[in-house]
Amino acid sequence: MPAVSPARARGRRATRPSGDDREAAILRTLEEMLAERPFAEISVDDLAKGAGLSRPTFYFYFASKDAVLARLFAQAITASGAGQQQSPDVPEDPQGAWHDGIYAFFDALRPHRAVLLAGLGAMATNAELKEMWSAYMSSWVDYTSALITRERERGAAPDTIPAHDLATALNLMNERVLFAAQLTQKPTLPEEAALEALAHIWITSIYGGVSASV
Repeated sequence: MPAVSPARARGRRATRPSGDDREAAILRTLEEMLAERPFAEISVDDLAKGAGLSRPTFYFYFASKDAVLARLFAQAITASGAGQQQSPDVPEDPQGAWHDGIYAFFDALRPHRAVLLAGLGAMATNAELKEMWSAYMSSWVDYTSALITRERERGAAPDTIPAHDLATALNLMNERVLFAAQLTQKPTLPEEAALEALAHIWITSIYGGVSASV
């Protein structure tokens, strides 16, 4: 009687990636590629290949490479603090809080620099990106307008032009400096100098010569 051969160990089948994994792979591929080259030079084939997918499979998850950019752009600006709520407590150093807030705005966007640049550059021809950025900036205008109003109501800041108008102008200034700094336009300032200049202009515009220690 022949000896019974031992059962061969069967190899474990590799786990197939889920739909969420594939979608995440496409998003990750575009963000990595944007760090190396402009969005216009990246094709759907590049994204599909980089994510380990076929071109037809790519289209199962996204209608176009622009749709991938729109998703990344939305994630970037959401992560940067848009829609934050006004704190009911007045900080011990209100002017210092404005200074730190300027830095926080730019710090939050910096990790997504490549995506941000691509999105800003594509806004002229992409209505979805333009609407997202508009909503993002509007949320900052509303937030800072409420803070300016609070400072005026407690007597720490002079009641000059309407708070919403002032907040709009100051946030548009931030946006312009962001464009210039991120896109390395001329003239521009080194980032640290630009942030200090912005903080000075914000604090001076809001408080004038009035102490914020009220």
